[in-house]
Amino acid sequence: MKIKKAAGALCAAIAASCWVQPALAADAFPARAVTLIVPFAPGGSVDIAARLISDAWGRALGQSVIVENRAGASGNIGMAAVARAEPNGYTLAVNTMSLAINPALFQSMPFDTQKDLRSVGTIGTSQHVLTVTNSLPVANVAELLAYVRARPANELSFGSAGTGSTFHMAAELFKSVSKTQILHVPYKGGGPAMLDTISGQVQMSFPVLSAAKPQVDGKKLKALGVTGTTRSPLLPDVPTIAESGLPGYEFNTWFVISAPAGTPQAVIDTLNAKLEQALRSPELAQRMGREGFDPLISSPAKTDAMVAAEMTRWAGIVKDAGIQAN
Repeated sequence: MKIKKAAGALCAAIAASCWVQPALAADAFPARAVTLIVPFAPGGSVDIAARLISDAWGRALGQSVIVENRAGASGNIGMAAVARAEPNGYTLAVNTMSLAINPALFQSMPFDTQKDLRSVGTIGTSQHVLTVTNSLPVANVAELLAYVRARPANELSFGSAGTGSTFHMAAELFKSVSKTQILHVPYKGGGPAMLDTISGQVQMSFPVLSAAKPQVDGKKLKALGVTGTTRSPLLPDVPTIAESGLPGYEFNTWFVISAPAGTPQAVIDTLNAKLEQALRSPELAQRMGREGFDPLISSPAKTDAMVAAEMTRWAGIVKDAGIQAN
């Protein structure tokens, strides 16, 4: 009888520890540095967003946030690594529209966006800008559309940073809303696409606003409109595309942080609360503004819902345009 009682007490203690340990782990989080994977090469907008937030977020967490680039397959390689990581909050990813676009773009994916990942929150949004080569005889979006429609389909072309990139999707949305046909010319990065727009090899492109600003200010490119719903402080004299001749057009690139599915809710809540704390810093807001980012605070649940809605939206656009990954 004593042996049975002792065994029962031992089992109860073990069972209790199974409930207590996760709670203790969550309470102690973070106890070491957090790795923030960027699934693209250094220097792009996602990398810039990650490095902007990492210091302030790390200070709020009381631990370093280490940015690590794992590029390849339009972001799929880095995101798959996070999806397979231990769900303890120490391996996260920052991503953008590709999180919602790639499931429609690729015939097979190494992870399921909605089943294998969960959102921590948002970092912010940024705009692109419709730029055209200086030799094109147009001064606004309305004139551009008239020029395109007066010519054979696909006579004019736009350059992008690659198939499925935000450059590409901003242009595909432009084509969809305006019901025009413009040839897509993909490049390996936004820099080459912008250079060929300057030279006139392609007639237009939709670069990230912060990257285009020096070329626009230097009169090497004409900026016809920014892609968001409001003008940007970086180019205050440039109207929105909707203002300039295409009502109903809106494109903002968003940046979100994801964790592996199964990450404890308490850990997600801590990460989100400290992310919000970082984003409310006036110093960080100023730094983000100089790079063309607008801080955006959102709960994990609202971020999940946004990603799901964006997946549905872009699946339709990708299908209608007949786009497939190379």
